[in-house]
Amino acid sequence: MKKTIFFLLIIISITANAQQAKRKKAIIVLTYDDGLTSQLNVAIPQLDSANLTATFFLTGNMTETSLPRWRQAGKKGYELANHTLYHPCLLNVKANPADNSANYTPYIMVREIKEMNTLLFALDGKTGGRSYAYPCTELEVGGVDYVDTLRKAGLAKYARIGGGPDAVITDFKKLDPLKVPSWGVPGNQVTGAALIDFVKKVQQSRGLGVFMFHGVGGDYLVTPADAHRQLLKYLSQHRNEIEVTTFIKAMDEVMAAR
Repeated sequence: MKKTIFFLLIIISITANAQQAKRKKAIIVLTYDDGLTSQLNVAIPQLDSANLTATFFLTGNMTETSLPRWRQAGKKGYELANHTLYHPCLLNVKANPADNSANYTPYIMVREIKEMNTLLFALDGKTGGRSYAYPCTELEVGGVDYVDTLRKAGLAKYARIGGGPDAVITDFKKLDPLKVPSWGVPGNQVTGAALIDFVKKVQQSRGLGVFMFHGVGGDYLVTPADAHRQLLKYLSQHRNEIEVTTFIKAMDEVMAAR
């Protein structure tokens, strides 16, 4: 019996080492929130030119003009992910009280996420699980944490939260797949060098790093187009050291490694 266990441990160790050898030194995920026009006009063309992929967390505010463009993005291999229909958030109380997350319940929130999944299916026809990003990185609605409600509903395979420029993930075993940290890029003040520095931190730790962008060269929380281009250039030049993939594929890889 002891010999059997010993040999099983050797096999498991060899398999784990082989899986580690196949992995790149770091995983970088580029995510973009709110389905903004600047993402269609600037971010996606830059990504296309660099031959890199990304994840776009969409809301239900797509127009008759933008909807076909997002469908085309999905056909190119970009991940179209869930950011709710109406983006309820405490910050929305002045803009539109109906979208104030304080007026939501976990049930209402989960129902909205389910409806957004249906809209995304109409866009790309994909099944088998969706990625989700919490609006304004809030884990509560109406003062109640809804993460476990979302977990039980089974509507999100993985979910992204917020974080700062030190949000580098190294401990995959303790990572909650519905609370994956990311760096919420602040906007106009960010430089290409700062974006690349975050990537270098991920490289040094051989971990996972997730960017959260909003506008690129326009809209709001704007990352300058040139800074974004510098980041993509660095990622392209270091393909042998960095794996750039979609949020759902990165998390599939991380969970498999666990």
